[in-house]
Amino acid sequence: MMTGQVALVTGASRGIGQAIALKLAAEGVFVVATATSEAGAAGTVAAIEAAGGNACALKLDVTNSVEVEALFKKIMAEQGRLDILVNNAGITKDGLMMRMKDADWDMVLDTNLKGAFNCLREASKIMTKARYGRIINISSVVGEMGNAGQVNYCASKAGLFGMTKSAARELAKRTITVNAVAPGFIETDMTAVLPEKGREALLQSIPMERLGTVDDVANAVKFLASTESGYITGQVLSVNGGMYM
Repeated sequence: MMTGQVALVTGASRGIGQAIALKLAAEGVFVVATATSEAGAAGTVAAIEAAGGNACALKLDVTNSVEVEALFKKIMAEQGRLDILVNNAGITKDGLMMRMKDADWDMVLDTNLKGAFNCLREASKIMTKARYGRIINISSVVGEMGNAGQVNYCASKAGLFGMTKSAARELAKRTITVNAVAPGFIETDMTAVLPEKGREALLQSIPMERLGTVDDVANAVKFLASTESGYITGQVLSVNGGMYM
């Protein structure tokens, strides 16, 4: 159990982010769940409280460094500590590279990579003083293997690997670990709309012959957020059923 700790989970309104928030709350963690609107994260908080956990919902635009800094100050003012950061907020703006608009490139990189950096920078200030912390960046299997039509998304997710390793080196002496989780294809709203033939082809590329669940990812995050993972840092934990080895 991680009773008494405080975690910030970005992009916590649904899917993987919501599952992570619920999993950490079940371990006794107070979860600050954020989304692009406070109402967006309210459903996650309601689910946590219904299960007996504690949480609050806050609005956060991770691309806005001023807003990010203010949110971290609010967490410290109200909770007095921050032990865990899960950088999960992310978007897609898919399209063929030759037709990709500057705005689609900028929006994805700003959210997925710069947004994670904005939160990482503020968390590092707090955790360095406390001499403890767990930071987990949610990347993707496509950041490792690439994917046609997602050059912006893949670049942003690959960038998280380098950022994770660099931050891990900077913060290790303060007992702060920084790791990444790279999910494969997970059962979410996005994969639910795949045509049957596309789904079958996808399953054939996965040795375990199934899509992952949000709990598969949340369980990996729970471990990396725990005290038991204290000698693991700068690593990428792939949760992909063997799709990419």
